[in-house]
Amino acid sequence: MDFLWQERAGGRRGPKPALTLEAIADAAIAVADAEGLAAVSMQRVATDLGYTKMALYRYLPGKTELVAVMLERAMGAPPVLPSEGWRDALTVWADRLLSVFVAHPWALEASTGKRPVGPHEIGWMEVALAALPAGLTGAERMDTVAVLAGQARALAVQPDESSMITALTEHAARFPAVTAALADMAAQGGQDQAFSFGLERILDGLETLLTQRV
Repeated sequence: MDFLWQERAGGRRGPKPALTLEAIADAAIAVADAEGLAAVSMQRVATDLGYTKMALYRYLPGKTELVAVMLERAMGAPPVLPSEGWRDALTVWADRLLSVFVAHPWALEASTGKRPVGPHEIGWMEVALAALPAGLTGAERMDTVAVLAGQARALAVQPDESSMITALTEHAARFPAVTAALADMAAQGGQDQAFSFGLERILDGLETLLTQRV
């Protein structure tokens, strides 16, 4: 996994290479953002960059590794979290992760299963774990981060309410609970607060657990 972990020092003397791993990743991200992860291939990226497919193999063994580099590039360095208040820190972390998934929906698929993992992705986990308060076991700390990430993932794929409202125009009587909930939400200003509501409940539960252990 050297392609993920090697340091890329800047300012080296001599001519810059015509093709870089970063340029390959950026071209692949552009394809995935526009057409989905299935549209990404070594051949497609090479063509978009104006190179042969064999030129890309000098940098990456294949698509699996390409997707890993794409994810690292899309996630970027882990966010700097507030130093005071673990709730605020974890809220910022989850919000930034949601932003990644919204900007790059393919990252949801790319970040599951057995695959190469790079320093940015692990760095995101590091800052979240470091922000957690004392009083949790190692397993509980990992589980908490997984639950927070799950909240971001779930809301990134949540259907738009406008589509549901359109579908209910002629079928409201068939789904009275959904219709009533959407009507009440509209009366309250129409704001979708699912992410913040769910996140607050997760953090409330964690705080309750810690209080019980004191």
